[in-house]
Amino acid sequence: MNKKPSQTILSRIYGRGRGAVFTPKDFHDLATAETVRQTLSRLAETGKIRRLLRGVYDYPVFSSLFQAPASPDPDAIAQAIARTHGWTILPSGETALNLLGLSTQVPAHYQYFSDGPARKYGWDGGNIEFIHRSNRETTVLSPVTALVVQALKSLGRSCIDDTVISILRTRLTAGDRRRAEREGRYVTSWIYELIKKLALE
Repeated sequence: MNKKPSQTILSRIYGRGRGAVFTPKDFHDLATAETVRQTLSRLAETGKIRRLLRGVYDYPVFSSLFQAPASPDPDAIAQAIARTHGWTILPSGETALNLLGLSTQVPAHYQYFSDGPARKYGWDGGNIEFIHRSNRETTVLSPVTALVVQALKSLGRSCIDDTVISILRTRLTAGDRRRAEREGRYVTSWIYELIKKLALE
């Protein structure tokens, strides 16, 4: 027996696991836009999912410490918004440093470069800013390499030492590091030298 559209939507949500963030467009292959909208609205009303902001939901992680849903992942929210609009985005500044473990300070707001329009989004507990920017360096880089480049740029050459390289080595797989070295020829020369150092075993 075929499942109802609402059941297949819920199955996909559960399949993505707790912490997943999504928008209606992530389910348009399963049902009509109106059916998806109504289903997500009902699931939010029953508490199975959480509405973060207009058109953006998550399947929240439950915090055993606070006995309540945990705060959503800002990067997952940014990726979901970008996905639904077809934007290519890249974490910048403190956001890049935080995602790579080079800063323990939680950004006051998360910033991303985007090939889409400049936009700001806010939810209970955080906000995201998309800054329109065409960056020729990032067009030939994989997402992980681009993230590393933005983090190194944000730190600046004088603030990068062996500790930074060591942290990046623990955050990136050997494959990530080799890929960064292959792609690094397109970036600023001093950053490329650091990427080559990072790639050494």
